[in-house]
Amino acid sequence: MSKSNELTRRNFMRKATAVGAVGVAVPYFVPASALGKDEKPGANDRIHLGLIGAGGMGRSNLSNCAKYPDVEVTGIAEVWKSRRDEAVAKYKRSAKPYADYREMLQQKDVDAVIIATPQHWHCLNAVDAAEAGKDIYLQKPMTLHVAESLAVTRAVEKHEIICQVGTQIHAGENYRRVVEMVRSGNLGKISVARTFFRMNQGPEGIGHPRICDPPKEIDWDCWVGPAPMRPFTETILGNGPGGGWKKMSYMDYRGGWTSGMAPHILDLPYWALDPGFPSVTFASGGKHVLRDAGDAPDTHEVTWQYPNLTITWMMSLVSRFGFHFQEQRGDDGARWRGERSDPNNITWWLGTYFHGVNGTLIADYTKHDVVPEGDRMKGAKTPEKSIPPSPGHEREWLDCVRSRKQPSCNASYHHKIDVAIGLANLSLKVGRSIRFDSATWKIVGDNEAAKLAKPEYRHPWKFPEQYLES
Repeated sequence: MSKSNELTRRNFMRKATAVGAVGVAVPYFVPASALGKDEKPGANDRIHLGLIGAGGMGRSNLSNCAKYPDVEVTGIAEVWKSRRDEAVAKYKRSAKPYADYREMLQQKDVDAVIIATPQHWHCLNAVDAAEAGKDIYLQKPMTLHVAESLAVTRAVEKHEIICQVGTQIHAGENYRRVVEMVRSGNLGKISVARTFFRMNQGPEGIGHPRICDPPKEIDWDCWVGPAPMRPFTETILGNGPGGGWKKMSYMDYRGGWTSGMAPHILDLPYWALDPGFPSVTFASGGKHVLRDAGDAPDTHEVTWQYPNLTITWMMSLVSRFGFHFQEQRGDDGARWRGERSDPNNITWWLGTYFHGVNGTLIADYTKHDVVPEGDRMKGAKTPEKSIPPSPGHEREWLDCVRSRKQPSCNASYHHKIDVAIGLANLSLKVGRSIRFDSATWKIVGDNEAAKLAKPEYRHPWKFPEQYLES
């Protein structure tokens, strides 16, 4: 921990008391080692749960945990007052409000936390929670930068934290059946796995929202936190019609649509093929069509190279064509496999192809098909179910908090996916291929890319440098 961020317990309590419900202007944090690390919940104890970031996804994750009788919600940390008050009201018997998440992390009545803040906060939230000895459910994307991913992974390992990354599609039955099929060998040797996400925002994109003062109920400086400060607009928060997808257009805070969707979609080939870290990453694309206030690319094509395997990513915000997914006919006419819609009726296509010498497997979140190469799969049998059903992504995490065994989407597993995505965004930024050494977890032969892999945090926030070296 940086010396500038250290406080004694007495100083912390004095500041916390002075802060009340409005937060503080400078970072402060007390590690678990300074306060005395609490015992983890026993078999018959309730898990005391806190939430950091009370937006829609955070409240959903919290609700999925709080429905169980062995969970008690004891804290809600949120810089947006109305969201904080609304969330606390639902659990008013036991939950306390906190404007500053670091105050909540000091409480002995919090065993574990759900982190569902804007993505640029994930690294500091997770590292601080790990240092406080709190187990973590960390919403995807795990982080926005390669160095952040490394810091979170090492912090979780060092402090022996149970961590589940919130790629909830991983809990679905379809992904399990796809993994079994790939691992069965029926498809033969797989040379390429192609992943894609496509939607069409039209050339207008998110438009040009009015720059204005942030609402008084939001601590805007704290919301921006370690990220670069920029003028406020409602779309940055995700307010208004379609706000859930409009907020993805800001790279400093959300990382664009590759960071937003690739964690779910890349999870499938990573689970099935276990490729490790990519040795070479090359990305092309940019903002070719959209003329709006955002700075995220509307086109992102990525190639990751592994030993004897290539994985690709195709992202478009300006064409939703679903490639060669088979047409499905039903009472509603023709629809294309891979089509999905969000509550704002924004339609997108997503999926994965596994290209094997014997056949190609096509999958999305809920369905999959196999297209044989001639008669190469003649006589192949559907593999027996071998991967047990999930109790639910959040329930799995809660069970692991008790057992002290890492869940399926733990930090060490998802770190490889997160690094691949970080390298993809970084390659697009620098305009060239990036080499990554899987043994040292470092970018090699490119000093500029290596420097850009670690974000510059806005003063007075400090990047957790201590976790960059093993």
